[in-house]
Formats: sequence, C-alpha cells, structure tokens
Amino acid sequence: MTHSYFGDLWLVRLLMQRGMAAIYVVAYIAVLHQFKPLLGEHGLLPVPAHLRESRFKGAPSIFFWRYSDRIVDGVGWVGLLLAVGALAGVTEMGPVWISVAVWLVLWALYLSIVNVGQRFFSFGWESMVVEAGFFTAFLGPRHIQPSVIPILMLRWMLFRTEMGAGLIKLRHDSCWRNLTCLYYHYETQPLPNPLSWYFHRIPKPVHRFSAVFSHFVQVVVPFALFAPQPIASIAAGFTILHQLLLIVSGNYSWLNWLTVVLGFSGLSDGALALPLNEPALANRPLEFDLLLYLIAALTLWLSIKPALNLISRNQLMNYSYNPFHLVNAYGAFGRVTKERYEIVIEGTSDRVVTASTVWKEYGFKAKPGEVKRMPPQIAPYHLRLDWLVWFLPFSVTVTGDGIRVRGYDMWFARFIKRLLSNDAVILKLMGKNPFPGEAPAAIRALFYQYRYTDPQQRRDTGAWWTRRLVGVYLEPVSLESLRDV
Repeated sequence: MTHSYFGDLWLVRLLMQRGMAAIYVVAYIAVLHQFKPLLGEHGLLPVPAHLRESRFKGAPSIFFWRYSDRIVDGVGWVGLLLAVGALAGVTEMGPVWISVAVWLVLWALYLSIVNVGQRFFSFGWESMVVEAGFFTAFLGPRHIQPSVIPILMLRWMLFRTEMGAGLIKLRHDSCWRNLTCLYYHYETQPLPNPLSWYFHRIPKPVHRFSAVFSHFVQVVVPFALFAPQPIASIAAGFTILHQLLLIVSGNYSWLNWLTVVLGFSGLSDGALALPLNEPALANRPLEFDLLLYLIAALTLWLSIKPALNLISRNQLMNYSYNPFHLVNAYGAFGRVTKERYEIVIEGTSDRVVTASTVWKEYGFKAKPGEVKRMPPQIAPYHLRLDWLVWFLPFSVTVTGDGIRVRGYDMWFARFIKRLLSNDAVILKLMGKNPFPGEAPAAIRALFYQYRYTDPQQRRDTGAWWTRRLVGVYLEPVSLESLRDV
C-alpha cells in the first residue's frame, strides 16, 4: 500500500520484525546463560528474596505467581523458540491475531524477567527491548496491508532515544560542549573492542569533528524523522550510520543494534531498494485498526512525561514512568570519565598471607585485565557481570595516597564468596580461572588505573594496556570470613 507522505512500508515492516526478532534471540540466549547464576535460587541476588519484598503492581512479572530455576529456564526457552520463529518469518504466515499474540508473549516474558532482574537488568537497553518489542507486536503479518501507526510509534521511540542521548550529553558534561569527550571515550568506555585502541589514536581534530557529527545526528536529525519521504529516510540513514560507527568502536550490548532496527522505521521501501516485490496484500481487519487507534491514544497519553523530560533542565536518563516500561526516557554517556580504573581480582593458595604470597589473577570475558590480552568483540551479546564490575570504581574516591572505598555491594561480596568456593556456575561467566583444581584460600581485589599503550609500546611489548596500582579495593578475605554473606 502506498502512502504519499510515508512511502511504501511493506519491506520496512519485514525488516523491523526480523531485526527485532534477532535482538530477542540474543536477549533470551543471555537469559538462559546468565539468569540463574546471577539471580536464580542460589544466585548473587536471588529472585525469591526479591519477590518477598516487592509487589506485582509495581513490577508485573509472571514470577509473582511462582518462581523456580526450572520455570525461568522454561521462560528462556519459550522466548528463544518464539524469537527464532519470528526471525524465520513463521509467526507472520498466519492470521493477524497469531502474529500479535506471539509478539506480546515475547514482550510479556521479557518484561517478567526485567522486572525481577534488579541490578543485573537495570540497563537502559533492557527497557528498550521491552518497549520496542511491545510496539513491534502491532506491525501485523506480512500478508496484510501495513499500518503507519506502529511505524510512527517506533519512530517516536527512536526520536526519544536519540534526542535523549544528545541532550543529556550537552547538559551534563562540558567536554561534550567543548568537543573533547572523544579524547577519552574510547579508552574509558565500559568494554572496549579490538578497534577501540585504534579509534583512540585518531587525531584530535577528527575527534572534535566526530563530536559535532554526534550532536548533529542526535539533536538536529531526529526532527526530520517525521518529515515526508525521502527526507525521513535521509534522517534515518544518518542515524543508522552513526550507530554503525558506535558498533565498530565498542561493545554496548545490543543498544546500538536495536537503535539500528529502530532506524529502519524512518525508511521507506523505496529507500531500501531491495530486490523483493510487494505481494498482493489483504485489508486489515476492522478490529485490528480499532486496536491500533487505541494503542496510539495510549502512547500519546504515556508520552506526556517523557516529552516534558526532554525539555527539562533536570532531564532523567534511562527512566521508566510505568511498570510496563513503555514510552520511557532514554540517554547515554551524559558524562565521560577521563581516567579508567579497574578492579582486578586475585586469589592465592596460601593459608597465611605474607609479603611473599603469590597471587594469581582471575580473568573476565571482556573487561580489561591482563594487559596483553586483546579486547574482544562481544556485542550484541550482553555480559552483565563484566558491566557490573566495571561500575564498581565509580563508588571509590581516589586520594593522593590511595583510595577510599565506600562499602561493598551485597552481590559483590557474594561473588567473592563463590570464587572462594570455586563455584563452577559463577566461573562459567568469567574468563581464566587460575585455580582449576583446588579452591583458593584467600582472595583480594586491587584497584588499578589503566591506560592504552602508545604505538611504540604496542610494538615493543605487544600489550594493549599499561596499568598502575592505585590501592587495595578489598583486603584479603577467606571463605570463613564471609560465612554470613
């Protein structure tokens, strides 16, 4: 069906559904691999204890009915199988209500996970999956005429994602205003990838131009998403290009990949120019159209607070105004850290710690540790443990003669206890285990400052990083000292 203002949308719908299904596949794989070690009955933040202190009204989840590790496995597998079916297009071959129902089940299951996920599911892109998944449910199967309503709702989500990220940068950190943030960003970002070292070495004038380009794409371009074609497609193209640059320069889980999928909503079939012909399409059922109008009205009502947030001097970043995580406030990198600090965890077999004690370092899947290890490419997969450990230095005060630690999160204390037990479930979430046989007798955590090597150092040593010991984050502890954790 041709829309003179929006262009044809059959291919756009197809691409958005396949893209969203791919994101769901990654998200549910991560649930199957990580949920039980982090949040299961014996996890670092057990869901059963959390449920006893929560209410369904504030965080709807099927786990209020009942929780067990077996049930969460079932949820993960059902979600993964449905996502694979959607990726293959199977879910779009039947009646409209089958398509809607499958996507709503995907949404409800992931919402249930996020709402009990606590710190490990507190990332902005978790809410993005929930919101985008909900509106994708109303795109309709491939054999009926596409409606512009869900496309516009997803385009409005893209607007809030980009505008929120752009405004939070300009409001919160002077280095974004003076165009110097990218001098530091590639070195201090959470999980660098193999190309981040090279991006850090780009000449400073290019970094400043890149900051200008980022501001243009995130603060100016989003308004053009609601212009007629081909202007909207050009705006979407800028957004997608910007996200692809972020994808190749760092690991941000599926944040950028999902934003690319949202970017498809600004395109038209003509802009895609794919060698696929639109088939004969049936009219949408009247009941489906009425549902779309109802969802549109709900979206407008829910948009009031997020819209006001965009113009507020006290702008919130990655905030949900309702327990269903619909029509949220988004944003990223409101502040860029200038120095990179890392927690390095070490263990020893010595029962009595002395000055001559030999310590062995634990590895993580992606977080910087051993200086000669090349940063891996992880995204669009999400390593929640690595991210949470990366956040720990932000609660530490660096002083002239060391550091001051303002307490430890409960999940971190339990994490150390599991390492002292050589817990195989937790160790599967990590990299190198220096104690493959007998468990360590004691563990400590050191606080390092990391910097990229310069080109000469890379050539001479093969190292990607240099590091300097700043202080001790956690003094040596034994399993006995953590028996009450």
